[in-house]
Amino acid sequence: MHPRRYAVLLLACALSLTAQQISTELFVSGLGGPVDIQSARDGSDRLFVVEQSGLIRIVRNRQLLNQPFLDIQDRLTTGSERGLLGLAFPAGFAQSQRFYVNYTGAGGHTVISMFEVTADPDIANAGSEVILLTFNQPFSNHNGGQLQFGPDGMLYVAAGDGGSGGDPNNNGQNRNTLLGKLLRVDVESQPGTLIVPASNPFVNTPNARGEIWAYGLRNPWRFSFDRENGQLWIADVGQNNFEEVNRSSSSSAGLNYGWRRMEGLQCFETNCDMSGLTFPVHTYSHSQGCSVTGGYVYRGGQSAGLRGTYIYGDFCSGRIWGIDAQNQNRLLLDTTFEISTFGQDQDGELFVADRGAGRIYRILGEQRPAFSSAGVVNAASFEQGLVPGSLASIFLSGVRDTLGISRANAVPLPLSLDGISVTMDGAAAPILAVASVNGAEQVNVQVPWELIDQTSAAVVVTRDGTSSDPVSVAVSPAQPAVFLIDGERPAIQHNIGFAPVTNAAPLRPGEFAVVYLTGLGEVRLFPPTGDAASSSFATLLEIVEVTLDGQPVEVVFAGLAPNFVGLYQVNFRVPLNARTGLLELVFSVQGRSSPIVHVWVEQ
Repeated sequence: MHPRRYAVLLLACALSLTAQQISTELFVSGLGGPVDIQSARDGSDRLFVVEQSGLIRIVRNRQLLNQPFLDIQDRLTTGSERGLLGLAFPAGFAQSQRFYVNYTGAGGHTVISMFEVTADPDIANAGSEVILLTFNQPFSNHNGGQLQFGPDGMLYVAAGDGGSGGDPNNNGQNRNTLLGKLLRVDVESQPGTLIVPASNPFVNTPNARGEIWAYGLRNPWRFSFDRENGQLWIADVGQNNFEEVNRSSSSSAGLNYGWRRMEGLQCFETNCDMSGLTFPVHTYSHSQGCSVTGGYVYRGGQSAGLRGTYIYGDFCSGRIWGIDAQNQNRLLLDTTFEISTFGQDQDGELFVADRGAGRIYRILGEQRPAFSSAGVVNAASFEQGLVPGSLASIFLSGVRDTLGISRANAVPLPLSLDGISVTMDGAAAPILAVASVNGAEQVNVQVPWELIDQTSAAVVVTRDGTSSDPVSVAVSPAQPAVFLIDGERPAIQHNIGFAPVTNAAPLRPGEFAVVYLTGLGEVRLFPPTGDAASSSFATLLEIVEVTLDGQPVEVVFAGLAPNFVGLYQVNFRVPLNARTGLLELVFSVQGRSSPIVHVWVEQ
């Protein structure tokens, strides 16, 4: 395949990982009710552990220091879900020596404060407190309590709905209160002063608090930002039936996560209005636990097979799960822990706290590649499955430790690239590329022609001699899909050359166009697996039907694209009577139709 055309194959990414079973090892004990674990990411390799009673403790070299980092027990209300609940370090902590906490004050209200460190880097100055924000809590539960700096440098604050049960004041949907919200504020531009960013979604909305970034939350117990791509994950504790996990991009402002209209994916209010809501990526019932504890997407270096998996747990059942970016959930470990929080160190290694035992454990995963059947997809449509001879993408973890793309630069394609090889039912799958882009690892391959007449294949990915578990993937005779240049426009070669068809460069009635696809099926005289098609045109065994604007069009050729590996092309003529404008284009073969793409046609 020509390396300049390879860009077409990396147009969109949808990471799919199989969360591996994990183990834990005791990291430190002797804590009193740990509820938060943070790293200052200042190069000191310290972990800071928040105890609900009002202490912040330091763990260095797996040893718990006797002297607390901060002691503010004298200004807290504790008990139930109250106390010292959250800790956050800004990106410049190593220089500024400022940090922020969230606690319930003597009157039971929420307090967001800034503190400074003394000349001793292991001791904070309890008298340096600057209170930045307070708001009342009507009940003793549902305080939320976490703080986290986002990739934009803003401080995000999780606030529960104020407590009791069923959100009696409907705080979750009331944008005139900070309760039941995720807040976003600027505390670093002018240290000691809280500024409401002008970019917040409700700054100019009547009867809405400008601090609000998202709303419709019941009791968000731990949220985090993915270090690699900035995605925001929020675990929200449910009411009677369901726990939920939410995910959004870090730039998605003003989202409504649904409480109390909904609990999870079900109506909580009778005949609830679901319009305008952002639904969770995963829910689980109270048969599996009763109080979700949010975690982190693993981005460390010690457990490559776990990389990219969002790890979270349940306080009641002790179960730890992992979710991939295609929303597949896996049980990783069944523990007896009271899982109150997760944490990550400066290198991205993960930890979990057992609140009842006062212990912190390090999470360990596997080094071998990991993926699921949902991560083996058509390279153009990202639909699950394989088509012999065509191009496929495998989204996985544990194959590339650094960002970037390694491409095959000659044909026949190699059977190994960067130490990575792939087999499908024992047949080698030639590799086009191995990549890690925006938090997504993938391997692009040609599906071996040897899988013709099979209905499934066991896919194995091997890195430097270490193999993944075999994953069974369905094999189809056809799965047509068009390559898109920007996620929307098909890659078409027409009278102006290879370019996306737009309103500025449209198709013209009567002209011929060439479209590049995957998954059209078996061809006559196909080349050996890994080799490019010849210029003699290997034509399809089955007839391809093409419709433009719902009308059949004349197909001149359908087969393998000459000089490419595993890539198909269809040549068709735009009807002379074609309607002008943005029209739907569809390709069908063996009873399977491609996803609809749109092209511009002008006279």
